[in-house]
Amino acid sequence: MSHKLVGAIDQGTTSTRFVVFDEFGSIVTLHQIQSVQHYPHPGWVEQDPFELLDSAKACMEHAVRKLNALGYSASDIQSIGITNQRETVLVWDRLTGQPIYPAIIWSDGRTAETVQKLASSHEKGKLALQHICGLPLTTYFSAVKLRWLLDNIPEVAEAKEQGRLQFGTLDTWLIYNLTGGVDGGVVVTDVTNASRTMLMDIHTLQWSEEALEFFGIENLVLPKLVSSSEIYGTIHDGALANIPIAGCLGDQQAALVGQKCFKQGDAKNTYGTGCFMLFNTGNTPVVSQHGLLSTVAYQFGKNSPPSYALEGSVAVAGSSISWLRDNLKLIDSVDQLNELAAQVEDTAGVYFVTAFAGLFAPYWREDARGTICGLTQFTTLHHIARATLEAVCYQSRAILDAMNKESNTPLRSLKVDGGISNSDLCMQIQSDILGIRVDRPSMRESTALGSAIAAGLAVGVWKSIDDLEKVNNKGLTTFEPKIDTEKRESMYNGWQEAVKRSFGWTSVV
Repeated sequence: MSHKLVGAIDQGTTSTRFVVFDEFGSIVTLHQIQSVQHYPHPGWVEQDPFELLDSAKACMEHAVRKLNALGYSASDIQSIGITNQRETVLVWDRLTGQPIYPAIIWSDGRTAETVQKLASSHEKGKLALQHICGLPLTTYFSAVKLRWLLDNIPEVAEAKEQGRLQFGTLDTWLIYNLTGGVDGGVVVTDVTNASRTMLMDIHTLQWSEEALEFFGIENLVLPKLVSSSEIYGTIHDGALANIPIAGCLGDQQAALVGQKCFKQGDAKNTYGTGCFMLFNTGNTPVVSQHGLLSTVAYQFGKNSPPSYALEGSVAVAGSSISWLRDNLKLIDSVDQLNELAAQVEDTAGVYFVTAFAGLFAPYWREDARGTICGLTQFTTLHHIARATLEAVCYQSRAILDAMNKESNTPLRSLKVDGGISNSDLCMQIQSDILGIRVDRPSMRESTALGSAIAAGLAVGVWKSIDDLEKVNNKGLTTFEPKIDTEKRESMYNGWQEAVKRSFGWTSVV
């Protein structure tokens, strides 16, 4: 008996996984490997490009062995999708395929001075390119990291001068190597990942000459722009050799697709290393007036119109829990954090602003730093644990408020996924602070599912979006607000005061 399965490589900041789905969006099997981040200086975050690639390959091989043990075959996998941490930058030698520098991770803050210089060179400051790419100048986006590499790493500048430099985001690196690398590998990036570089015109879905000139990289070799759902190439070797790679989405856009937010006004929030809320704005990009990002949500086929989204990005969500565990040694696990937080009714006035490398949307303050406010002799680890969960929820509230200002219709519910969404306590706090319903699916690998959907649509596993009605449609858990408006606003006002106190802790203005 033949089966129609779709595989998905989900290469995130803290782990890589390969997930195999059936045509109903149920997980058949998966394999996951933890990733290592390196912190060579305060605010710097790097990863080894080959370690990221090897983890993807290893996950595929292990998952296929598990698949065989379940009675399936590798040939049952019709296509493979890729989803990835988006703004992470890699540079390698086009002639040898060798990385020239470690991958600079999306949350890396080393480019603050680069941002200042670029912003001061234009009359619109940090909004110099917003009309083209929908994004402000910040340390977050790929082109700023590339400019830093060219200015500070002689080997990168030399490779550019000699025409050997290949720039790409993580999807480009993975697809290039999985399809053969120097032995015929394809160099592409999909429009969702490209929309995070600051180099693509989100209106035309083409590389922007004005943006390239702004960053001083006019002669740079860029990946070919492709849609989110088409066959890019086939796996070069290994257990999945010759199976097409046919879907590619940045991780947050993939989660939007995995949550089936296909209608204008649909919204989702993913709680991972960071926290990312996306709001589908339909077939027209909306340039935000309230600190949000305009981004490409997906494009299903090279001849299909794109869909767009507004996004609010929180730099630190799950990574604040890792910080409590790994740096301060206050907890042993995420489960322990939940147990501690559940033992108190509130934080007793404690607020934890997790601005370890500045604040993203809607504040955009590179000078903010992590701050714990409201400590008294009454404060215990239980209160700090609860304040850590609340910090994620307050930042999501700030983004939701900005989205409601952009939209004619306030959001009435929010779809959620990602690691922290497994916490019933955190999702109840989120509903309380937002004042709206929070919906959590039973299968919460939404990011991997989104890239699998894109890959499946490309090869006919699903004929159209309408055919996805049967996918992951069971087991919804709903959280409703349990506090009144007065308490909600009082709590949020305290958060806003704490945020103000996090500003100005660096020399960046």
